[in-house]
Amino acid sequence: MSPIRTERHDDVLVIISDNPPVNALGAAVRQGLVDGIDQAMGDDSIKAVVIRCDGRTFFAGADITEFGKPPQGPGLLEAIDRMEASDKPVVAAIHGTALGGGCEVALACHYRVAVPSAKLGLPEVKLGLIPGAAGTQRLPRVVGAEAALPMVVIGNPISANKAKEIGLVDAIVGEDSLEADAIGFARERIGKPVPRASEGTANKDGVKNPAIFDEFRAKNGRKLRGFDAPEAAIQAVKAAGEMSYEEGVKKERELFTGLMTGTQSAAMRHYFFAERAANKIDDIAKDTPLIDIKKVGVIGAGTMGGGISMNFLSAGIPVTILEMEAEALDRGIGVMRKNYERTAKRGRMTDDQVEQAMGLLTPTLDYADLADCDLVIEAVFEDMDVKKKVFATLDETVKQGAILASNTSYLDIDEIATATQRPEAVLGLHFFSPANVMKLLEVVRGEKTGDSELATVMKLAKRIGKIAAVSGVCPGFIGNRMLSPRQQQANALIMEGANYWEVDEVLLDFGFPMGPFQMSDLAGLDIGWHRDPARIESIRDALCAMDRRGQKTGAGFYDYDEARQRTPSDAAKKVIAEFAEKQGVEQRDIGKEEIKERLLYPMVNEGALILEEGMAQRASDIDVVWINGYGWPLYTGGPMFWADTIGLDTVVAGLEAHRDKLGEDFKLSEMLTSKAAAGEKFN
Repeated sequence: MSPIRTERHDDVLVIISDNPPVNALGAAVRQGLVDGIDQAMGDDSIKAVVIRCDGRTFFAGADITEFGKPPQGPGLLEAIDRMEASDKPVVAAIHGTALGGGCEVALACHYRVAVPSAKLGLPEVKLGLIPGAAGTQRLPRVVGAEAALPMVVIGNPISANKAKEIGLVDAIVGEDSLEADAIGFARERIGKPVPRASEGTANKDGVKNPAIFDEFRAKNGRKLRGFDAPEAAIQAVKAAGEMSYEEGVKKERELFTGLMTGTQSAAMRHYFFAERAANKIDDIAKDTPLIDIKKVGVIGAGTMGGGISMNFLSAGIPVTILEMEAEALDRGIGVMRKNYERTAKRGRMTDDQVEQAMGLLTPTLDYADLADCDLVIEAVFEDMDVKKKVFATLDETVKQGAILASNTSYLDIDEIATATQRPEAVLGLHFFSPANVMKLLEVVRGEKTGDSELATVMKLAKRIGKIAAVSGVCPGFIGNRMLSPRQQQANALIMEGANYWEVDEVLLDFGFPMGPFQMSDLAGLDIGWHRDPARIESIRDALCAMDRRGQKTGAGFYDYDEARQRTPSDAAKKVIAEFAEKQGVEQRDIGKEEIKERLLYPMVNEGALILEEGMAQRASDIDVVWINGYGWPLYTGGPMFWADTIGLDTVVAGLEAHRDKLGEDFKLSEMLTSKAAAGEKFN
């Protein structure tokens, strides 16, 4: 049965898609659209056409499951060209989202009407692609190159009202009367010449002022750095103002094909599916009962506890926040309010929303006020004895059936659980700092963590806007465990003679936002410092003793000016050289390729060990953790997908070559070596 049907309303034919959940433009839908248009064109009594969708949305995009498979006709461009060629007015009636191919369908219609809540966009760039059915050619011809650029190059959807403002939508219609209003709109256009997007002129703004393209690149350079698709998108939009429609479509196809066959789009499509897979727990039944989370308790009002609380408050969930001293409590609440007010100043929330969020917060100095919470998260000092004491108190205080979670980034959740009489209620919720901004949530599953508890927090993560991945109990879980060998190698490399700024540059060139020594300076070299200037046991000790404690003192590994711009420091280089001499490490010139291999290959190996031990469900979960929590560049797909791309045999050969430099505790993963030998991949 076709997902497309038609209904006749006197002289207007309504073509309706019913292809749940999002009316994806699969082969059967494309064929149905062609058949519907042919029906209208072949019947003289039909004077106009409306295209709409059943369910919660207009066409929300291409059928991503068809990616990488042999094409099945008709193609989307062929189908929508048939619509545009009609001499009878064709009107798109848009609700929900018209994204990607859905927006291209709408552009090929002669007119577009939308309900106020609708959104339109061309987000293909987020999959490392550009629109492939003339979206880059029709959109600029409808709204002009300047308005088209952010839609095609950045890929964020716009509201129906914004679309009306730029000329993408012709009319805003009633939420409850979309079909009737669209039919009425179509009738008013019967007998009039139809406007075709392909015959538009791109408003010539890209030709009159060619500088808009370079200006756009400059303005968004940091956001677009390293990605191939945005530059291709700029070139495609530019072509719409300089070429005929036919030539522009050829240019779009050439750019699209280059991206589709490249590694970046493969990596970004991998991530698209990886993020969705990470939320699924393989050994928990779909019908596992969930715990209703109506109220959350947070212990600790410091940077972490405050940030964690904001996630729940922003989602409309009441929070009781506990501190030991009134001064610390007041300070923490003040910081939360300031953070919200800063967000409101940037226009990302209203003053009323700030008050609503803060109105859901209850401060307390008494554990008893946590008794009726459904979930309690501790965010106290990273010390096992302290945490066990907190959990023992929670066990005595908080109602049965509640979830008890630790925000630990490293400590053993199973040991923490022994402080309670209900280990099934205990799990880890490792938020990343700043907790109200960072997307990743590592959910740590203890040996006795209950299915309902785990399933509940995975669903709750979505509700508070987090991307969750499950880890087993091991030191550092997934993210910090893999960070450890990288940091160890970064420290070893500078002792052996690599310049610390070159170590940072290798990771910056790879696509990370920061290198390890930049990060140390930003965080502060005095974190955990014993504060005895006479006791010099490490490079960090020596730098701190010289009052080189990082950005906050204007000097750390780097020197900083008033604008916090960094330059390499001879003083820091001298400290490193002296330490190497004292320890009898001979310094040598080290090339960037060795630096890269020694930083990144041990991380892949550690990821393989994590999989071997069953500490992660799947390799793609590791990719999700590293992309969202540690700045691993999205366009490589994450550490495990990147290893697949360069070849696991390459990784193993590199590890073997550097084995004598990887430390006494280095263990080569059997999973990695066996997959490499068999020519297999992680994903």
